[in-house]
Parts: sequence; structure tokens; C-alpha cells
Amino acid sequence: MLEIVIDNPKANAIDAATSQALGKVFAAFNTDPALRVAIITGAGDRFFCAGGDVAELDRAQGNVDYGPQGFAGLTHFPALSKPVIAAVNGICAGGGLELALACDMIVASAGARFCLTETQIGTLPYLVTVQRLLQRMPVNIATEMLYTGRRMSAAEMQGTGLINHVVPHEDLRQHALYLAECVAASAPRSIATVRRAITLIAGSDPIDAAALEALESDFASVMASDDANEGAAAFVEKRKPQWQGR
Repeated sequence: MLEIVIDNPKANAIDAATSQALGKVFAAFNTDPALRVAIITGAGDRFFCAGGDVAELDRAQGNVDYGPQGFAGLTHFPALSKPVIAAVNGICAGGGLELALACDMIVASAGARFCLTETQIGTLPYLVTVQRLLQRMPVNIATEMLYTGRRMSAAEMQGTGLINHVVPHEDLRQHALYLAECVAASAPRSIATVRRAITLIAGSDPIDAAALEALESDFASVMASDDANEGAAAFVEKRKPQWQGR
């Protein structure tokens, strides 16, 4: 399990250097067989991430090199095959929410606040962020967020379906770790394949037939794998499975 902490005072904003560093971390995570799931959070109590470094954006006239995997090393990373959990510990604004939306699940402290502020500074979220937002919450609420930049509470966001769990601030890390442990207990090939299925089915309209056929083949392969047999045997024998990733 990998824990990543954004620590860039005062608001954990993401500049080019931070984004590229995160990109290297996520790329290494994706290829490390010892790591099954990652958690990303912000340092301190006030900010998860306030988005991009606006001063840097202004100096570069919007042409900031965030690295090959996009903002925060994650927003444009289609090759990622492992789950990432966002543990949102405070304000999650603009690019911070884009980062959270690029994660597989979101756990938030009760005092967290969420907003998309790009239109308020004359920019736009990434198109993939708009797509993810519309996939995960009602269109009218997503529209309000995109149009107004209004801060929404964790409870309000959970009501839209965007957030998995809202917990007391002091319990946030422990709850994220528990969720990560639950994921890590599952078979790695199963998780990687079903993650691809979620991305394909939730993200395509209409679903690409060739990609779906390939995915169905992968599903069949996983069902016939050694890990599938081990999982069944462990269940019958009432023991913890020993995954081999094959």
C-alpha cells in the first residue's frame, strides 16, 4: 500500500514541479508488484489541494507542463491499472477536485469542502473532468458546480453520490487505510480487470465493441486463473487467500 501526501504550503497547490514529481510516483506505483492500492491526501488540516498554482499559470500564460500523465500525475493516466483512493481532508478546489475525480474512490472528512473554480478565473476544467463529474453525480448539480464555483459540503457531495464515505476528521486516515486494505485483500488481476471494465463502461457512450470484446476475454481469463481457484479454495477452507497474480 502506498500513501502519498501533497505537502506544498500554504494550500497544497500543484505547480509543474509537484505535478511531475507526482507523475513519477504514480508511474512507479503502477509497475511495482508489491504495491496494490494507493491513498492520496493533503498535508495539514485545511487543504486537500487548492488546485493549480495560479501564479505559475499566470506567468506561463496557461502553458504549464504538468507531465505526460496530466495534472497531479493522474488526471490523464489511462495506463493506470491499480486503484487510488482520495482521502480529502479539507478544501478540495478546482484542480484538487479534478485530482479527486481521477481517483477510484473518495473518502472525506466531515469538514471538507468541494468546488470547481475554473470558470471563475476564466479557465476550464479538463474535458475528462467534466465527463467524470457527469458520470458520478446528477447533471443539474454538476452544472451548478461548473457554472458557479460554489463550495459544497462533504455531506452534500455524498448525497450526490460523488463521495463514498464521510467520516470525522480524526478518523479519515484510518478509514482510508481500512478501505485500501479491503481492496488489497482482493485478487490483483480481478481488480485490474474490473477497473478497466468500470473505466470502459462508465466512460464510453456508446461502448466500443472491439474494446468490450477484449474486456470480455480478459474477464474469462481471470475467471479461469490460478487466483480464481485459490479464492474459491480459501473460501471453502475459511482461510486468507494467497494471491499470486496469475
